[in-house]
Amino acid sequence: MSITKESELHGMQQVSDVVACTLRAMRSHARPGMSTKELDDFGARMLKGFGANSAPFKTYKFPGWTCISVGNEFCHGIPSKTRILKEGDLINIDVSAELNGFWSDNGASFILGRDKNGHQKLVNASREILQKTIDNIHSGVRISDIGHFIETEAKRRGFRVIKNLTGHGIGRSLHEAPSEIANFRDRFNLARFKKNSVVAIETFISTHSSFAVVLPSLIRYHSKVEILV
Repeated sequence: MSITKESELHGMQQVSDVVACTLRAMRSHARPGMSTKELDDFGARMLKGFGANSAPFKTYKFPGWTCISVGNEFCHGIPSKTRILKEGDLINIDVSAELNGFWSDNGASFILGRDKNGHQKLVNASREILQKTIDNIHSGVRISDIGHFIETEAKRRGFRVIKNLTGHGIGRSLHEAPSEIANFRDRFNLARFKKNSVVAIETFISTHSSFAVVLPSLIRYHSKVEILV
């Protein structure tokens, strides 16, 4: 969406604060031996307490209030009673919500407890690249140039980008224009970031893969920080 008045900015700030608070609380609440369903239930209570709705459920009837992915799952993992968290797991939590007609999308990856499998370097790289990317986005910048920047930074650190998962616009719905903010230079995308628009930047990087495979159970749900450009 494009922010045109103070009330819209306030609405986006409110829902973004809710999403950020829920995400931080879920990360702190995660423990080895806990199921991803238990962690999702905790997130559900947080969102309900704020009066917010789960964006994936509201949009796609997703079977969970949040998306929780573990190990080599890139994103959109379905919370499960049988998926038990373990020490050293690489976990990604994606919290997106709607509040008073405004939508927000955020996510974070972290290591549960001790970094037994050596994934902290990947997590750190993703955070650093995300921050650098945000610092380089402003009105008029080509979206493809930002994609090139993300891929260049990932390669410099010895990682790859996932080419079939992208960021997107957001605001009055979960996914808006620009519909694809790729993590590589998409030469066919001639669009530029627009002033006062809201976008969700998602730096999908990996150790070996360049493409994500969508499991049959997730196909129907397919179509993490927001910034005001």
